Amino acid sequence: MGFFDFLTEEIAIDLGTANTLIIHRDKVVVDSPSIVAIDRTTSKVIAIGLEASMMQGKTHENIKTIRPLKDGVIADFNASEQMINMLIKSIPTLKKKLITPSLRMVICIPSGITEVEMRAVRESAERVNGKEVYLIHEPMAAAIGIGIDIKQPKGNMIVDIGGGTTEIAVIALSGIVCDKSVKIAGDVFTNDIVYYMRRQHNLYVGERTAEKIKLTIGAALEDLDNPPDEMSVQGRDLLTGKPKQAMVSHREVAKALDKSILRIEDAIMEALSQTPPELAADIYNTGIYLAGGGSMLRGLDKRISLKTDLPVYIAEDPLQAVVRGTGIALKNIERYKTILNK
Repeated sequence: MGFFDFLTEEIAIDLGTANTLIIHRDKVVVDSPSIVAIDRTTSKVIAIGLEASMMQGKTHENIKTIRPLKDGVIADFNASEQMINMLIKSIPTLKKKLITPSLRMVICIPSGITEVEMRAVRESAERVNGKEVYLIHEPMAAAIGIGIDIKQPKGNMIVDIGGGTTEIAVIALSGIVCDKSVKIAGDVFTNDIVYYMRRQHNLYVGERTAEKIKLTIGAALEDLDNPPDEMSVQGRDLLTGKPKQAMVSHREVAKALDKSILRIEDAIMEALSQTPPELAADIYNTGIYLAGGGSMLRGLDKRISLKTDLPVYIAEDPLQAVVRGTGIALKNIERYKTILNK
């Protein structure tokens, strides 16, 4: 086996609906949007990642941009395979190699995933030269990435708000005791903003602009300690058809997102109500941990805390918590054998 070890490279992948991250040799080497631009005439991939996301909503009929992952699972098999392949090829240390190395991979999957969807992820990985493919559930990876010792007989609650799904899980003794997965997350927030702008301002904005609004002034509460400034938004006036600009404040965004956040709160409450009493006692002491890009929404931690009466903590680097946990699992495959699906 010794000689082949030399030809094997280890990578950890967080295949997200919005962003795909890859860790290689303890460093995040790829962090790019999960978008592919395809030429319709030749069906070839023209661009992936950031370059393709710049094209989003600005293409002509010969180019289409697709997001190969929907709700955390593979929706377009060919596009996702090409995307994974190109992202792996873009890793600087693997570029220099003469022989394509075989890969040992650990990939994140949502906890509510079906057998078929799991097989799609595994097959994609095997097609890009993955010799050993392990799958790990997202809440588990997030817990490891936050720095929780998951082997302890102690309950911890993780809420991972990603792009396509929100994963809520109570973890103890290296296992998921109860989990809830809802398909309300970053993408739904973005659509809520598009809908709100149409309804309130008669302004039709694209997905990219809505995403920008969400990142710049997005909030979960109307009353914030240090609120962001108003933002000018450009789009198309629905009444006249002319391009126009409107000013939007964080209070409006909070109103727009209210219903979706309510549903996430309900899912958290439901997961708490299913938790065994001993673990519920632990969670009362440890609180709830938030990870994923959605947890960066201003005031979300406070809002969840008001709803649950529990302390809520945001992971230090919420966007990378999951992929870091996946990377740690990759380095200590023997230690985490029980939670990896081979």
